[in-house]
Amino acid sequence: MFNDLFISFFSFFLLIVFVLVGVAFFTLLERSVLGYIQIRKGPNKVMFLGIFQPFSDAIKLFSSENVLPILSNFIPYYFSPIFNLFLSLIVWVVIPYFSNIFNYSLGLLFFLCCASLNVYSIMVAGWSSNSNYSLLGSLRSVAQSISYEVSLFLILLSFIFLNGNYYLMNFYYFQYFCWNLFLLFPLCMCLFSSFLADTNRTPFDFAEGESELVSGFNVEYGSGGFILIFLSEYSMILFMSLFSCILFFGCDLFSLFFFIKMIFFSFLFIWVRGTLPRFRYDKLMYLTWKCYLPLSLNYLIFFVGFKLFIISMFIYWIIFS
Repeated sequence: MFNDLFISFFSFFLLIVFVLVGVAFFTLLERSVLGYIQIRKGPNKVMFLGIFQPFSDAIKLFSSENVLPILSNFIPYYFSPIFNLFLSLIVWVVIPYFSNIFNYSLGLLFFLCCASLNVYSIMVAGWSSNSNYSLLGSLRSVAQSISYEVSLFLILLSFIFLNGNYYLMNFYYFQYFCWNLFLLFPLCMCLFSSFLADTNRTPFDFAEGESELVSGFNVEYGSGGFILIFLSEYSMILFMSLFSCILFFGCDLFSLFFFIKMIFFSFLFIWVRGTLPRFRYDKLMYLTWKCYLPLSLNYLIFFVGFKLFIISMFIYWIIFS
């Protein structure tokens, strides 16, 4: 039992290390791709092709002075970025890895719980800073996250009704012959844009309106606190890319092609940021409440009726055969 616990903790530690290293190189990829989109040079000075640029940025941020606002509520102000990073890292254990040590039969439900709790850390971070700008940014971000999580959960319920349970590995068996992208193309597009909104990425980053809020809920954070919020945001982007591959393109974690698809989804996050402008607030809310919500509800009612029809036909066949 002690050996099993040691292997579990060691594998989780390795998972955290590799996720953080992946986040570091994802920032390098983002800056390089944005440089190509804007026809300028990206980071290319620190070593060959700027490979050490993320590490030099981390050293610069950690070595800068950590300024504590004198009017802030210290305990929630200090611990909300830590809680935010913890949620974004703990959600990675729901993926069925090679080692099979973390094996959740309710993995999708665990993801929904962690995604819901992420709103509280943003709200507390903005409120505890005791600044009008950070409070407005947190209120905007919370309103956006809650609105898009409603449609996100309803869309995921459609996948759950089709799949039959919450275990992510069953998505591999369900998509063995045909990917969900071809069966449920409108739902997949709505789900991907909900992922963009849930991670506060362009064009849904109105919580970071530079003209009036400077940086949103994290405007009072610097040095270590800013790094923790930054890491949590980008680790959630990587997780959403992996999660999108599982839902849309099958869950074949034992092939290299699966991780190439994950890199493609990560590239899509960057491509959207470099291409689309920011949404206006009323249009952003109109999109989720009057477009995504009716569409996801109609799909959900259709799939529930379809499953009930299949079950009733099966019972009819058993009785009268």
